[in-house]
Amino acid sequence: MATRSLQITVSPVIGKVSAILNAPPKATAILTLAHGAGAGMEHHFMEQLSARLAVAGIATLRFNFPFAEHKKGRPDTPAVAHQTIEAAIAKAQTLFPDLPLFVSGKSFGGRMSSQYIAANPNKAVKGLIFFGFPLHPAGKPGTERADHLQEVKVPMLFLQGTKDTLATWDLIEQVTASLKKATLVKLDGADHSFKAGKTDTIALLTDATQQWISKKAGK
Repeated sequence: MATRSLQITVSPVIGKVSAILNAPPKATAILTLAHGAGAGMEHHFMEQLSARLAVAGIATLRFNFPFAEHKKGRPDTPAVAHQTIEAAIAKAQTLFPDLPLFVSGKSFGGRMSSQYIAANPNKAVKGLIFFGFPLHPAGKPGTERADHLQEVKVPMLFLQGTKDTLATWDLIEQVTASLKKATLVKLDGADHSFKAGKTDTIALLTDATQQWISKKAGK
């Protein structure tokens, strides 16, 4: 497996961000993988997930949002996050023009990715994958953050823990049921960080992702 450090130019104003490519020799798909609001692309969850996906034949392009690149505590505005995701998608297309392309993210990264795709349809993108969609702030149940998902035209995979305080189970079920192109996968007992006792949730996430991508990519 080839692991390579890269730089992605977001824009002349924003500058560049760091990225890491994990690519198995015979990849079946390429996945952009955006991190959450609390940590950058080198967080152990991101590293473990990328490594497992590579073993499953899926290449990943992890990247930092500018706030993580410059070690700022506050997440970027949606406009900046969207530009970063756009640049990452373009980079993935350049690196693997012949592979099916999927866009994904952990929490904030997934929500920013879906906002971007909702407003900027791209025929090259075969689907969206959410590793814990942050439906609402902790303790404040609501579904407003999911309104834009109605505008997403590609298939969506929601990987959600039943103890996720940022997406109560009844509400995420309600949201995904209203979306024709959505698939919801339940991880029993997992919280927003996908911690569930001694359960190997990374393996569960990898298996569900690989199976879904295989169907959507026609592999």
